[in-house]
Amino acid sequence: MAKPVYVWEFPVRLTHWLNVLAIIVLSLTGVYIGNPFLQAPPGEGSLMAVMRFFHFVFAYGFALSFGLRVYWGFVGNPYARWGQFFPFQPRRRKEIWGNVQFYLLLRRSAPPAVGHSATAVLSYLVLFFLFLVEIVTGFALYSESHPPGVLWTLLGGWSLRLFSASTLRFFHHAAMWLILAFAVIHVYIAWLNDLAEKGAGVMSSIFSGYKSPHEE
Repeated sequence: MAKPVYVWEFPVRLTHWLNVLAIIVLSLTGVYIGNPFLQAPPGEGSLMAVMRFFHFVFAYGFALSFGLRVYWGFVGNPYARWGQFFPFQPRRRKEIWGNVQFYLLLRRSAPPAVGHSATAVLSYLVLFFLFLVEIVTGFALYSESHPPGVLWTLLGGWSLRLFSASTLRFFHHAAMWLILAFAVIHVYIAWLNDLAEKGAGVMSSIFSGYKSPHEE
């Protein structure tokens, strides 16, 4: 076993868990806003207003978390920088095939990678795009029901000039379900890697920041 490596810096871990919390709250409140299946008892106030309040608060938090992660891609350690997110070098292409075989249980171990694997890089690029879709479409829909504001116009209101509100709402909902599907696959792959690399700290690294990769 190699010496522990400090892979995930605090801002990376912080944004990871902020995103987890935000996605859970935004998904639950978003489903309710789209289909209000519960009603508050008489005299208890509007449940929809409560759901919208939490949805908007966590939407701002999610946008800030995403912004911090984008920023940290320029100033963080080598494992966090955007230079890691180019998966098409010859070595990375070979690594992708090895990872696919491992995830399909066709080989015992994945190609060694201290930071993000090549397949993780591909999936995170897609995930970041979905995050951006959620933020842009969310603030576009938000701007419809609020007084004109520079912030939410810049963050997404401009997209109403390109698409109808109903189209943006569809994109917003579709991106949510794709993000939830990604989360399920992400947990499975992390668990599988943790089993294959016993002692490497694959799962615990998102709490501690440290991994103990097997020596090649």
